[in-house]
Amino acid sequence: MSPAARLRGLRPDWLNNPKIWRTEVLAGLVVALALIPEAISFSIIAGVDPAIGLFASFTMAVTISIVGGRRAMISAATGAVALVIAPLNREHGFGYLVAAVILAGVFQVALGAVGVAKLMRFVPRSVMVGFVNALAILIFMAQVPEMHDVPWAVHPLIVGGLALMVFFPKVTKVIPAPLVSIVILTVITVAAGISVPTVGDKGALPSSLPTPGLPDVPFTLDTLTTIAPYALAMALVGLMESLMTAKLVDDITDTRSNKTRESIGQGIANIVTGFFGGMGGCAMIGQTMINVRVSGARTRLSTFLAGAFLMVLCIAFGPVVSDIPMAALVAVMVMVSFATFDWHSIAPKTLKRMPAGEITVMALTVAVVVATHNLAIGVVVGTITAMVIFAKRVAHLAEVTTVVDPDGSTVVYRVTGELFFASSNDLVTQFNYTTDPGKVVIDLSETHIWDASSVAALDAIENKYAQRGKDVEIIGLNRPSAQIHQKLSGELTGSH
Repeated sequence: MSPAARLRGLRPDWLNNPKIWRTEVLAGLVVALALIPEAISFSIIAGVDPAIGLFASFTMAVTISIVGGRRAMISAATGAVALVIAPLNREHGFGYLVAAVILAGVFQVALGAVGVAKLMRFVPRSVMVGFVNALAILIFMAQVPEMHDVPWAVHPLIVGGLALMVFFPKVTKVIPAPLVSIVILTVITVAAGISVPTVGDKGALPSSLPTPGLPDVPFTLDTLTTIAPYALAMALVGLMESLMTAKLVDDITDTRSNKTRESIGQGIANIVTGFFGGMGGCAMIGQTMINVRVSGARTRLSTFLAGAFLMVLCIAFGPVVSDIPMAALVAVMVMVSFATFDWHSIAPKTLKRMPAGEITVMALTVAVVVATHNLAIGVVVGTITAMVIFAKRVAHLAEVTTVVDPDGSTVVYRVTGELFFASSNDLVTQFNYTTDPGKVVIDLSETHIWDASSVAALDAIENKYAQRGKDVEIIGLNRPSAQIHQKLSGELTGSH
């Protein structure tokens, strides 16, 4: 292979393919436009100046594009993080908020390093579907205030924007339909002098780049104890949303991401954001859907450009961006919400075939997320519910069958199924302690001992027989079961 060919192989895909490059650049521009009103809104929730949210979105996106583990995913200032840190800013001031963002980043790096991302394997599919559907509902609900108590012209503009995004891709997919919709609606409102809410009405855009610095707080133990609870909550919420979003993008793109790298990357991005005076953030699901599903982006370039374009638009084209009607961005987000919702999951045909427990978990996840406006709480509640339903379902899987020797001196009990805390509870009741002969054999060759509860149940069975002067022999243990039984038997109740 020639040196030139080797060099081409090391270059990113977007450098070798002009079509990919164009897609990534335009996707980054669309996302940047959609980020501006969102970042301003989240700044208001956190109780800080709009520029703080915009700076955070810039530094988060640019940093995560380099250190993150999921290509094409967008990280920026988010509502979930804003809700967590708003009380800290309100009670102690902005300096403490920035310090909490940096500490949250440190927590995320530590959690990522110890493998917290591996916990994602315990999130069932029904919770994931509920998470996606709840996300779509929240995105739509966030647009409702922009359609209420507004000039009448807003509604036809939103309808026009939706129509453009539905029909324009049938003409060409070279330019993302959301970008076309935003440009056309902006031109119409400015040229016709239509008075509708604009991006500029959300708040003033920054006129310069953020500068690095240390948080304005006393570096004492008292400060640490004040910010630590908020920082930990922010770290956990941010990681939960980011890892769930990464899993969603994995499914959409049929590619795998490095969840551990993403966890550590989120921490690094928040540390950088904190030192630049930003409010912190995590993966933005709505903007990620615009980038990946609507615009077709697949590389880190789109994420980097989303952050870079955000600052360029604010600083160099602030007056133009301020004139973008909110109706155009509302139309984009409504389209995103409909594209995000898993309509197949609620189709009557699907619901008829789905186990009742999984439908319950999905519905509960949606209900909790929508009620709390917190995706992390919904995922935790849904996952715990799924585990409880699963444990209840398999609790009775351990079955006991009896075989008595012809001479009547020995009885053999064969146990099949898995023995763990749920199934072993009923095990003790399935033996005939009074009427059984003097020799009892318990055959465990068709089962596996998973925990101390199962060992304790077997000890209880042996003790009940021993009290009646009968001998018990346990046979057929596989190696792991034999090891845990030998290690714990007789130690759990104090009897030897």
